[in-house]
Amino acid sequence: MTNITEHNVKYHDGDKQISYLASGPSTGPLLIFIHGWPAIAKTWESQLNLFGSLGFYAVAPDMPGYGNSTANKNIEDYAHDNIIPGLLALLEDTGRTEAVWLGHDWGSGVISSLVATHPEVCKAMVWMAVPYKTIELGLEEVLKYVNRDMYPEDKHPKGQWDYMSFYEESFDKATAWFDQNIAAFTKKLYSRGNPAILGKPAFLATVRRDGGWYGGVETLEDVPLANTCLDEATYNDLVTALQKTGFGPADAYYMNHDRNRAFNLEKQKNGGVLEMPCLFIQAKYDVVCDTVTSRLAEPMAKHCKNYSFTSIDAGHWVALEKPAEANAAIVQWLCRAVPDWWPGAWQNRITTYKK
Repeated sequence: MTNITEHNVKYHDGDKQISYLASGPSTGPLLIFIHGWPAIAKTWESQLNLFGSLGFYAVAPDMPGYGNSTANKNIEDYAHDNIIPGLLALLEDTGRTEAVWLGHDWGSGVISSLVATHPEVCKAMVWMAVPYKTIELGLEEVLKYVNRDMYPEDKHPKGQWDYMSFYEESFDKATAWFDQNIAAFTKKLYSRGNPAILGKPAFLATVRRDGGWYGGVETLEDVPLANTCLDEATYNDLVTALQKTGFGPADAYYMNHDRNRAFNLEKQKNGGVLEMPCLFIQAKYDVVCDTVTSRLAEPMAKHCKNYSFTSIDAGHWVALEKPAEANAAIVQWLCRAVPDWWPGAWQNRITTYKK
């Protein structure tokens, strides 16, 4: 296990801060792990330990609105055009001009906007659960790929993405419910994947009809921590962080669909086509960010010229639920697709003799 250190960088004329964790030699090839909703940098601890020990400089920020990074109630601050300057400030703080960026959930959406508009800072890219050319283009984009055999439009016009419209229509109600149930909700949300639900409608397809999550219940029953993807230390740190900021900043990520879409379509380079190595890690049992029975991953395959894909038998929290498998997939891909980014690749080359 490597030593994980804490860092802070100011940006936006000094009135905003990105807090991040780092592991490994600061001169090592740079990997930056971007979490989604709702999470903190510590949820990447397995990746920080492994890749730091291999000689990478592995970095994971608390994204804006989370943990020790700046969190406020200005919804526009969580639009991608306002988040990206923080990521660029983080990159500059490491002394580098490019990195391999790895994202999950809304972290995937953010790195999608980053690579589309600033490909020059992206050596290679990894998306987990949510592929490129989807959520960064707004709710209207992901609706194009809903499986209408599973979600008939007359009954489920928003498909499994119905909960996103609930934020737009009932933001204060949604946020208040999360805030009053943070400890229990975190356990419930971070449940392990269930193979039995593969190919079945997601519970989030009826949030507006039900008036909230899980059938619109007022409070949640406690779930044993052993049934989740979290260890006790990470759970405690995550709950403490969410209680500190509340869910308002986190939920604001769902409130900028149109702005994110306009930003990408106006500022993307090369029509959004990517030349660098790109990997998508499918979370097989994720029925919301479903890429098994829907066509959600098709745009990524179309827009990435150097595209790799793997599927892991896990739920949404793939890197937490199956860290060994997720880490192995990343290692294998780095060796094959980005060999010059391996620590010591320039100094300690391997010569093979075949007989």
